[in-house]
Amino acid sequence: MMELYDSTCLDCSKIITNRFSTSFSLGIRVFHPRLRPPIYAIYGFVRFADEIVDTFHDHNKGDLLDKFRRDTYEAIEQRISLNPVLHSFQQVVNQYGIERELIDAFLKSMEMDLYFERYEDSLYKEYIYGSAEVVGLMCLRVFCEGNDAQYEQLRVPAQHLGAAFQKINFLRDMKSDFVERGRVYFPGVDFTQFTNDEKKEIELDIKYDFDRGYEGILQLPKEARFGVYLAYVYYINLFQKISTYPAQQVKHERIRVNDRKKIMLLFSSALRNSLNLL
Repeated sequence: MMELYDSTCLDCSKIITNRFSTSFSLGIRVFHPRLRPPIYAIYGFVRFADEIVDTFHDHNKGDLLDKFRRDTYEAIEQRISLNPVLHSFQQVVNQYGIERELIDAFLKSMEMDLYFERYEDSLYKEYIYGSAEVVGLMCLRVFCEGNDAQYEQLRVPAQHLGAAFQKINFLRDMKSDFVERGRVYFPGVDFTQFTNDEKKEIELDIKYDFDRGYEGILQLPKEARFGVYLAYVYYINLFQKISTYPAQQVKHERIRVNDRKKIMLLFSSALRNSLNLL
């Protein structure tokens, strides 16, 4: 009956993905069916870790994160866990050879949020790598399905795409990060004095990441390409929308792409994909 337990645990990760992220949920649905379960499992893992540091304010976050880390490695080593999210994640780690270094870097970035409120240049780069780039690399391990040469070829573009997504999140969530958590991620930026020039500089950096990431999307295996492209389209549209707003509005308003627009983007992207126009 392990198959029933495995599928039930995976259902939990799928529910988490669908509840927490409309964009990624839609993107995952257009992956080849065999790629969907491991990506749900990765998202469930990273989402739960993120919730520990961002949401559980009435609990000892450090203790919870330490336990989550221990339980993660125990699950990977024993190839089973009574935590359904960790059970699904360990299966992916063991099946696709996801390196411990990637998991270490991710959990370290989550820990950084417990102790840092300002991220200057070196910390910022380390945080971006651990919180976003390595997640892209975990997914890339799945997409390449054991092809190490392909993985190495696409490693840098995957990191750039993950970085672009994360930096857009920072701009979108600037108000809540500062007001609710006291955080400012962008180096040298004073939230109270955020300027249009600073915003423009951040946007140029994001555009560079998007351009490098797009180059990698075109080289992905066809089973994964459309799903990643769809996530890219959602985020590039959010980026373009944020780019039209002045810094003061971005600072005080969470700008988003509504669900109706996302559905329209899904259909237009599907058409481009069918016509080989990506």
